[in-house]
Amino acid sequence: MAAPDRSRRALLFGRRAATAPLRPPWALDENDFLDACTACGACVDRCPERVLVGGANGRPVFDPRLGECTFCGDCESACAPRALDRSATNEPWALKASIADTCLPRHGVVCSSCRDVCPERAIAFPLTARIPLPTLDPERCTGCGACVGVCPAQAIALSARATEAA
Repeated sequence: MAAPDRSRRALLFGRRAATAPLRPPWALDENDFLDACTACGACVDRCPERVLVGGANGRPVFDPRLGECTFCGDCESACAPRALDRSATNEPWALKASIADTCLPRHGVVCSSCRDVCPERAIAFPLTARIPLPTLDPERCTGCGACVGVCPAQAIALSARATEAA
């Protein structure tokens, strides 16, 4: 379910935000996050991987096109208002990768960029066809985003639901 759009115009016209942005690991649910986050930027500054950027109103957003989140915890440690709170949940987030139909092997082009960078080996290319097609193991996928930026077809995205491509 999409997070509500808190703008006045959305309130007057009953609109909801299309999708909530990808927040840093251990972020509170979107409404609580928006209430707690002061947009101080400490989490963005502390991210050693540089995958957190300032989004709407300066609040942090995870941009997997920039690389992989290693779940080091530096962003959570830097968050004084506790909008990122590891004690609230064991899992850093519920994000999982999904592979769209624009994936190159689905169009007869050999590619395995995503498999090669996946630290959890969640993406495989079983030899069942002339050009192997990717499969995603949602149990192994951590949603780190390593596969997103390297995909030449921009066919991989992260979302809060697991989607297996076969």
